[in-house]
Amino acid sequence: RYLLEQDFPGMRIGPEPTTDSFIAVMYGDSEGNIPGNALVVDPKKPFRKLSRFGNAFLNRFMCSQLPNQVLKSISIIDSPGILSGEKQRISRGYDFCQVLQWFAERVDRIILLFDAHKLDISDEFSEAIKSFRGQDDKIRVVLNKADQVDTQQLMRVYGALMWSLGKVINTPEVLRVYIGSFWSHPLQNTENRRLFEAEAQDLFKDIQSLPQKAAVRKLNDLIKRARLAKVHAYIISYLKKEMPSVFGKENKKKELISRLPEIYIQLQREYHISAGDFPEVKKMQ
Repeated sequence: RYLLEQDFPGMRIGPEPTTDSFIAVMYGDSEGNIPGNALVVDPKKPFRKLSRFGNAFLNRFMCSQLPNQVLKSISIIDSPGILSGEKQRISRGYDFCQVLQWFAERVDRIILLFDAHKLDISDEFSEAIKSFRGQDDKIRVVLNKADQVDTQQLMRVYGALMWSLGKVINTPEVLRVYIGSFWSHPLQNTENRRLFEAEAQDLFKDIQSLPQKAAVRKLNDLIKRARLAKVHAYIISYLKKEMPSVFGKENKKKELISRLPEIYIQLQREYHISAGDFPEVKKMQ
């Protein structure tokens, strides 16, 4: 809402997680909603592959269209609020982390939003962040409502946030954290007004640069997928050569699956491929 400077259909804001839906906020000539089941069969929208997550997800997925100038250059995916405490035991009915991973692989920027006065990385939030592995360069963190604490408390909150994120996100680079109060209400604590204004400008510049970088990202993704496909072909080719033609297929298959880490090392040496280009061993097994 802060970016668009207006409400959008389906938007709800409250002190607790108030949405249980994924909302794709996109440009349209008139305001309106498109439900998930209709969205995944629309050839003009990039969501067709989401149909594999089933009706439980599609009933909680929608597209909110409105004629906003900001949305002419970017689209926004608003994800459901993260559950905490006892609510984490409630099943969503679909694989939440798998859906997040699907979106993470396709977006240009991932923004993790934390409230300065309610800093809590729940188990579900931790699992959600882990689903972004491999997309670390896209992640930005926003410490919101920072005007509700004084400077000394803000320093402590910032330190606690970095410590908590360091346990979940395994990356040598320090995550970029934007501190501010991203809503239309006047600041409750004005000590850090200049800091909040500078941070807001930096965040907007980062978002404004996304359309220009989109083409480069798509090219980068294409090259990455080509490398993965090449490695996959080497793995399958090796496994096929090792399989017997008639008897003992099942036993050989079990042996090859257990030896997969050794096979990776062998292929790395033979074809001079980096270990980082190989898929995860456990998933491949």
